[in-house]
Amino acid sequence: MGKSVFSRLLRGLTLLATTTVVVVSAVGDEDGVHPLRTHSIYMPYIDQDLQNRWFDFGGDALINTNKHVRLTSDIPSQTGYLWSRLPLTSSSFQIEFEFKVEGKGDGLYGDGFAVWLTKERAMMGPVFGNKDEFEGLGIFFDTYANSRQSHSFPYVMAMMGDGKTSYDSAHDGASNKLAGCESDFRGKLVPTKGRITYHRDSGYLNLKIQTRGWDEWDECFTLTNIKLPTISYLGFTSVTGEVHDNHDIISVTTSTLSGKADSPFQKINNTPPPQKKTGVMWYLKFLAACAVFVALVMAFKMSKGSNDMKRF
Repeated sequence: MGKSVFSRLLRGLTLLATTTVVVVSAVGDEDGVHPLRTHSIYMPYIDQDLQNRWFDFGGDALINTNKHVRLTSDIPSQTGYLWSRLPLTSSSFQIEFEFKVEGKGDGLYGDGFAVWLTKERAMMGPVFGNKDEFEGLGIFFDTYANSRQSHSFPYVMAMMGDGKTSYDSAHDGASNKLAGCESDFRGKLVPTKGRITYHRDSGYLNLKIQTRGWDEWDECFTLTNIKLPTISYLGFTSVTGEVHDNHDIISVTTSTLSGKADSPFQKINNTPPPQKKTGVMWYLKFLAACAVFVALVMAFKMSKGSNDMKRF
């Protein structure tokens, strides 16, 4: 009998732990971040048919199922791409991508890679491996200077294409630049990442980059009054010429965002103020700990009582 009671208590504790996890998860979802599987990709990247359900890769791109999607290798004259098969139609979203750029080149290396949110997809060309005169957003992670610039390289730059304007390749996009920042993302020992946050209603677009340490994000730029095409495909492309590098995409995590970027805090973090969230989380954890402690004490007493009865 004691064993039966003890088993029921164990089942109760399991249910309590599960409920606690669900409640805490619900609180953690206050910020309205919902993963979007159709625009996310991780290891092993491909299925048994050597394809991915949601992404196409092509050109010189190579798949290492244990490491990365290599857009271009550290050899001359390569072009590779990774493009979503479906358009990203959410009005507010966040894209976090881990990448790695490295190679044998000590002084000369290039050319870089680009992230795209454009009306057209998978059309190879001269702009970091994508077509010129594109319509939508291009963010260029440029590692090679084609001309003298006032900033150092690597450099990250944003351009909005109208479908008619060419990228100013000779001057590293100087005449196209909306915003940009210097970022030492090449050949790092820590994971290098980018995070794009977009809210269509306010036209807000922000890019942060992680290069110094885990979860240490540096703001690259914030744009306002940006309107992406209603139907935008997510893409990653790269190109090498006489200079070259390995350009790898390790993972892409896209999430839809509910709510609006209507305050400075929400615009940057897309979360409620930390004091409120931390307080609720602490309270729930405290209640859960108390409940588990009481249940363990009761289980011990019942088990002891059952053993006493057996000895009697």
